[in-house]
Amino acid sequence: MNLSKKFALICLAASGLATTSLLAQEAFPSRTVRVINPFPAGSALDSLARMVAEHLNNHWGNKGVIVENVPGAGGNVGTQRFSRADPDGYTLLASPPGPLVMNKLLYKDTNYDATKFVPLSLLASVTNVLVVRNDVPVKTFQDFIAYAKANPGKLNYASQGLSSTGYLTARGLEVASNIQMVHVPYRGAAMILTDLTAGHVDSFFDTATTSVPLHNGGKARILAVAGSGRLAALPDLPAVSEFFPGFSSITWFAFAAPEGTPRALADKISADIARVIALPQVNQRLREQNMNPGGLNVADTGKYFEEERALWSKLIRDIGYQAE
Repeated sequence: MNLSKKFALICLAASGLATTSLLAQEAFPSRTVRVINPFPAGSALDSLARMVAEHLNNHWGNKGVIVENVPGAGGNVGTQRFSRADPDGYTLLASPPGPLVMNKLLYKDTNYDATKFVPLSLLASVTNVLVVRNDVPVKTFQDFIAYAKANPGKLNYASQGLSSTGYLTARGLEVASNIQMVHVPYRGAAMILTDLTAGHVDSFFDTATTSVPLHNGGKARILAVAGSGRLAALPDLPAVSEFFPGFSSITWFAFAAPEGTPRALADKISADIARVIALPQVNQRLREQNMNPGGLNVADTGKYFEEERALWSKLIRDIGYQAE
C-alpha cells in the first residue's frame, strides 16, 4: 500500500472516530441520570431539584432523571459520594451554598475539593428571613434585638448545621448586634420548621420560600428580611440591613458535575437546565415561591461560585470561626 493510500485510510479512520464521538455526545443521555441532593427531603432545594429533574427528563426523552437524598455531616456525605462518580454526566449534584463554597472553609477535611467540581448552572436564589415561633415575646425585629440583649443566652436559633446559611447568618447577626443566642442544630429545614411551629425552638434564618407561607398562614412570624432589601411579598417588614448596613444573606441552589466532566458535555447539560428554568410554568412557580430564577451558563456559574466563596469567607472570618 503506497503512502497516499495509507494517509487516506488514516484520515477516514480519524473522521469515523470523530463522528462516533460526536454521535455519543448528541445521544446524551442514553440512560438514567442521578441527581444527588446531600440534604434531607422536604427542603426548598429538594422541591426545586425534583421540579428541574422532571422537566429535564421530559426534555431528554424520558430516559429517567432521579433525585437521591444522601444527607449527613452538613452535606459532606452526599457530596463525597458525588465527587467519586464518573465524569460522564450521569451523576450530578444539586446543592445549596454549603457544599459548593462554604464547607471547605468550615471543615478541616471534607474529603472532596468543591473548587474542582464543574459548575453547570445556578437554578435560583432566594433571600433568607428571620422567622420566629408565634409566642416569642417580641413583636418586631427591633424588639427581638432588644430582648436578646437584655436576656443573653435566653433565645435560641435553629440551623441545618455549621455549613448552612441559617447558622452563619445567625452568627453574623450575633456579631453585628452584640447579642448572644444558643445554637440548636438539626439535620434539615423541614424538621426545624416542624419544631418552630410547635413552639420548641425560638428562631431560624430560613428561606422566604418555605417561611412566607407559614407567616401568611399564622403558623409562625417573620420579623425581618436578611437580603439586601425588602421582600416584595412582605413590603412592610424591614430588611436587617436597615439596622446593620451591609448585612445580607441569600440562599441559592445550583447544579454541578464531577471533576473531569468534558466542557462540551457540561455546556450541553447547562443549556438544557437553562431551557427548563426559562419554561413559563417553571419561571412562574419560582417567582410564586419568592425565588429569583437562574439559568446561568457554565462560565457565569463558576464566577458566581467564586464571588460567593469570597463573601462567605469574609463572614466566617468576621465571626471568628475555626475549622473543625
